Amino acid sequence: MSDTADRLDPMLLEILVCPEDKGDLDYLPAEGVLLNRRLSRTYPVRGGIPVMLIEEASTVDETELARLIALADA
Repeated sequence: MSDTADRLDPMLLEILVCPEDKGDLDYLPAEGVLLNRRLSRTYPVRGGIPVMLIEEASTVDETELARLIALADA
């Protein structure tokens, strides 16, 4: 879980995209990640800094993806 120090500036969120497919990302502050729904991938947010390196991304399975999408859509 992430704390309030990991919250990202809304202006930054407007310009952040996935480094691989250049698509939009969902920010899940409680999870401390940025989510790419299309690639089933999350990018960590550490100390309020998004880590936008493909090598640092995690691929999630279908169940975890569904859970994260539900959180993003809530």
